[in-house]
Amino acid sequence: MNVRLSAFSDEAGVSLREQIDALHRNNIALTELRSVDKINVAELTLENAKSIHSTLKSEGIALSAVGSPMGKVKISTDIEVYLDTVKYICELANIFETDRIRMFSFFESHGEREKVIDNLNRMVEVAASYGVGLYHENEKGIYGDTAERVLDLRENVKGLHFVYDPANFLQVGESADKTLPLLAPISDYFHIKDVISDGGILVPAGEGDGDIPGLISMLDRDTVMTIEPHLMVFAGYDKIDGEKMNHKFYFESNSQAFDAAVASLKGIFNNKGFTEIEGGFTK
Repeated sequence: MNVRLSAFSDEAGVSLREQIDALHRNNIALTELRSVDKINVAELTLENAKSIHSTLKSEGIALSAVGSPMGKVKISTDIEVYLDTVKYICELANIFETDRIRMFSFFESHGEREKVIDNLNRMVEVAASYGVGLYHENEKGIYGDTAERVLDLRENVKGLHFVYDPANFLQVGESADKTLPLLAPISDYFHIKDVISDGGILVPAGEGDGDIPGLISMLDRDTVMTIEPHLMVFAGYDKIDGEKMNHKFYFESNSQAFDAAVASLKGIFNNKGFTEIEGGFTK
């Protein structure tokens, strides 16, 4: 069983060079590209995307997914218009030679189940026409923020894939002992971010209540784990979330915080009997 490591490399540095250096430094060959030079991936021009892809490829780095904000809009958004955004992000995925796009299930949507499901079905169909899959991340404030609603989407949106983020479940009051057994076995890949539930304090993997050691123990197939540290405010965070971050540890730089997040996760893998290989771990 092999686990490939990926990362939201924009948390290590703003520029593409800083991000590449951080990935090389930590023996990671994948990135879930979210922003470069403070420009969100969904706002890149096609020419910029081609240039970034060429540089990454020359450095031996591939995209595990496009870390897009797709679906981070109000459910009242006109879906006919929004599908143009979906198509554009799919074009970007094709340029980046990845068939995975991270996405969400709409804000202000808890009372709009039918509309959410209809919109997502249409988005999945559009993505499929580009040879791309959509990977839903649970996040606070969207329809799929609880295990129950994630399972509802899994049942009713054919072709939708799923990302499991333990910290995001904790932030809506869903404990790991509930979400892990329900969702980890049926999730396509994982975001590694940890939090102490009491106070919402962001910490390195294994230091919070996300039971990341338990998650790693449950792995029974090849997969990807994307490191999403959130151990320090990073460039562009206000556009992605903007809520105040609470931290337990102090870091002098984003690169230092990023390296600490990677080291923490690698320590868990080592403790669980995995062996580090190029770009990840095996057991």
